[in-house]
Amino acid sequence: MNWLQLAQEVVEGKVISDQEAISILNCDDDELLLLLNGAFHIRKHYFGKKVKLNMIINAKSGYCPEDCGYCSQSSISTAEIEKYPFITKEEILEGAKIAFENKVGTYCIVASGRGPTRKDVNVVSEAVEEIKDKYGLKVCACLGILKEEQAAQLKQAGVDRYNHNLNTSERHHSYITTSHTYKDRVNTVEIAKKHGISPCSGAIIGMKETKEDVIDIARALRQLDADSIPINFLHAIDGTKLEGVNELNPRYCLKVLALFRYINPTKEIRISGGREVNLGSLQPLGLYAANSVFLGNYLTTQGQESNQDHKMLSDLGFEIELVEKQEGVFSL
Repeated sequence: MNWLQLAQEVVEGKVISDQEAISILNCDDDELLLLLNGAFHIRKHYFGKKVKLNMIINAKSGYCPEDCGYCSQSSISTAEIEKYPFITKEEILEGAKIAFENKVGTYCIVASGRGPTRKDVNVVSEAVEEIKDKYGLKVCACLGILKEEQAAQLKQAGVDRYNHNLNTSERHHSYITTSHTYKDRVNTVEIAKKHGISPCSGAIIGMKETKEDVIDIARALRQLDADSIPINFLHAIDGTKLEGVNELNPRYCLKVLALFRYINPTKEIRISGGREVNLGSLQPLGLYAANSVFLGNYLTTQGQESNQDHKMLSDLGFEIELVEKQEGVFSL
């Protein structure tokens, strides 16, 4: 396969076939750099060498009634994690300050649970209005299954993006969770879109899915027209249903990132949870396909130190995409 030629065809509007998609995931390791060169050709065409930085604040930990098999906060998990109710507006603002100081462009307010209460939405709304005024950050909310009136309120407050991951293919979904449906997830993304909030939805790779499942989720996200696509690589946590699952290696993870770039050429592909564990020393290569990455810690697992990520980007010769209030304040 001539990966660079395929990449140019994608730039010209081609939608790759299932045969080409499976060839990406089955790419011989000896051709991996050629595959990534093709992915970078697409990435550079649409995004240049800019990288978007994101940071999470875990606004509510544990106490979730859902039974998601990957999650340490679920009702069936016995993982030892910190549990606490929804944090205060002041704590959310303090997290935004840390994000701003770390050159982060998108600040993600994430909470466990099936969906937010009225009080939760009020706290987030009040915090977002101040974040916009003080720091100018983009704000992504991830609060679970969303209702129409909640989406309208979040939009009014200034929430730019709403995240609700599809996580896996529709075919594989019931293996991962039974307390809500795949269509519930799709519906939440559609509600966010309906109210003018940018849709963010992605996948978790390494949950005993097939390569065909990976292709299906990449195509589903294209059909959903998600603006931002976070790609998580399973970091199996003791006490969860997927405890001990370890199907990934760094080279396959890079092929997955390339696949998502070839299928979703114009979208923000974000390297997300589990990158440190699963990509290891090959993390920098992931940014030849992806154009976005999380800094800091995740929900209940530790991330890489932010200064290491800043150095990685500097070593790659990539440019951090700053928000307006950061322009002139920072330099690499």
